[in-house]
Amino acid sequence: MDRKNLSFNTRAIHAGSEHCPTTGAHVAPVYRTSTFVIENVERAIRIGYGEEKGYAYGRFGNPTVDALQEKVAALEGAEAALAAASGMAAITTALMANLKAGDHLVVGDIIYGCTYGFVRDLLPTYGVEVTMVNTTEPEAIKAAMKPNTKVVYIETPCNPVLRITDIQAVADIAHEGGALLFVDSTYATPYLQRPLELGADIVLHSATKYLNGHGDVVGGMIVGSQELMDKIRQPYLEWFGGIISPMDASEISKGIKTLGPRMEIHCANARKIAEFLDAHDMVDEVLYPGLKSHAQHELAKRQMKDFGGMMSFNVRGGFEAGKLLMNSVKLISLATSLGCVDSLIQHSPSMSHAALSQEEREAVGIAEGQVRISVGIENVDELIADLDQALNHVKKELNL
Repeated sequence: MDRKNLSFNTRAIHAGSEHCPTTGAHVAPVYRTSTFVIENVERAIRIGYGEEKGYAYGRFGNPTVDALQEKVAALEGAEAALAAASGMAAITTALMANLKAGDHLVVGDIIYGCTYGFVRDLLPTYGVEVTMVNTTEPEAIKAAMKPNTKVVYIETPCNPVLRITDIQAVADIAHEGGALLFVDSTYATPYLQRPLELGADIVLHSATKYLNGHGDVVGGMIVGSQELMDKIRQPYLEWFGGIISPMDASEISKGIKTLGPRMEIHCANARKIAEFLDAHDMVDEVLYPGLKSHAQHELAKRQMKDFGGMMSFNVRGGFEAGKLLMNSVKLISLATSLGCVDSLIQHSPSMSHAALSQEEREAVGIAEGQVRISVGIENVDELIADLDQALNHVKKELNL
C-alpha cells in the first residue's frame, strides 16, 4: 500500500510509528540515550561521513526523533523534516542557516512576539537587513524585495490578529526575486493548511502547540525539501545544539495521532464562540477568519480546510477592561501558549506583545483591550457561559 495516498488521520497514526523490530512491541520504545555503541571503527567512520545510516551521538540523531520527523514530513507532504527543542529554536536555526551578513529579510510586521524580537533586534547585529511589511498586501512584499533578499517570512494565520496571507502569491514573488519563502503555520497545522503545496519552501511549527496538543512539551519543527533540511541540520542545528529530547519527541508523536479529530472540535467550538462574541455588547470587534466580516475570509476559505481554533477580540473599555476580563474567567485558564485541549486566554498588549510599544501595537491592529483565546475542546456551551459571565462582570465593575 502506498502510504502517500493514505488519508490524513491514517498518516497521522501510522507514519513514523512502526512497531519495534527487535521485540515486536506495538509501540516502539523511547530511545533515551546520549550516545550509541558502534560495532567497529570502520562503521563509525562511515556513519560520521554520512556514507551509512546509523546513530553515533544524540545531538546528531536518534531513532525516536527520526520517527517524529518522518511523521510530520508525511503530514506536510514534504521530503524531510527536522525536530528542534522549541518553536523558536526551529525558527532561529532555519533563518540563521539561510541568512548571512549582507543579506536581506522581508518579514511580516505582525508575528509572534519572540520572532518579532529576534528579527528586529538580533538579526541586524549579524549584518542582516530586515524590512517589515503587511504581508496581506502582496504588492507591499514585491516593493520590499531587493537584489540581496534571501528569505521572505510570513505567519498565516498570524499571531495575534489572525491576518491571512496569500501563500501562493507571496511564493511567486519570493521566487521571482530569488528568495525562499518561510511560512510559520503553527496556527493552522498541516490538518488545515499545507504551505508546501502552495509554493512555500520551508514550513515552521511550534510543536508545543497543536501538534502536541496537551501543553506538556516544548518543541519545534522545520519542514521542507531534503536539500534544505540537510543544509539546516549540518552544521546549524547540530552545532547550535537546539535539538529535541527523545522523550519530548515521543510525546509530540503521540499527540499528533489525534491531531485531526482534535482540530475538528477546536474549529467547531471556535466558530460558535466567534459568533457569540460578535453579537456581545461588550465586544467591539472579533478577529476570526471564519467570520464573513474578516477581511481575508474568502482567502482563508480557499487556502485552509477550516478556520482554526484561535481568535482575538477587542473588549469594550480598553486596556483595563482587557486585564479585568483575564481575572474574571473561571473555566478558561489565563496562560500564554495555545493549541491545548483546554482553553487558554491572554491579554496580548500586556503579555505576548508587551515588548512592542503602544504605537507599534496599534499600527498592526493590536488594540489595548485585545484578548486572544485559544479555544479548547471542552463543551462549547460551558466555554460560552464562562466568557459571558466574565464580560458581564467587566461591564458591571467598570460601569460600561
